Amino acid sequence: MTTPNKTPPGADPKQLERTGTVREIGSQAVWSLSSCKPGFGVDQLRDDNLETYWQSDGSQPHLVNIQFRRKTTVKTLCIYADYKSDESYTPSKISVRVGNNFHNLQEIRPPVLHVVNEKSMNLQVSG
Repeated sequence: MTTPNKTPPGADPKQLERTGTVREIGSQAVWSLSSCKPGFGVDQLRDDNLETYWQSDGSQPHLVNIQFRRKTTVKTLCIYADYKSDESYTPSKISVRVGNNFHNLQEIRPPVLHVVNEKSMNLQVSG
C-alpha cells in the first residue's frame, strides 16, 4: 500500500483506500513465501477474505517476499493478525527489509507499528 502523505496512526486501511488516501499496490508485485501448507499460500494471503490465510510449513524464519518489477516507494504496509483466534501463530517479531535486489536487502530499524484495532496493524515503513 502506498500513500501520498503519512497515514494517520490507527487509521483503517480499507477506509483509507475507499477515500483515495492510500492505494493498494500489491497486485503490481510478485509474491513468494518461504513455505506454505497446501491451500494456504499466496492466493489465500492476498484474497481479502478474513476467513482464509497463509500458513507456513517449515522452520523459522517464515518469510513473505514482495518484489516489484520496478523501483517502488512503499510508505505503509498493512498487516492483519487476529491474536484472539491465532494466539500461538501471531508473529511476535516483524522485520521489514528493503533493497534493489534480493542480495542487498537492508532491515528497516525499527519499523513503526500502529495498532488499528486488536486485529489490524499499520506498519510505517518509511517517512
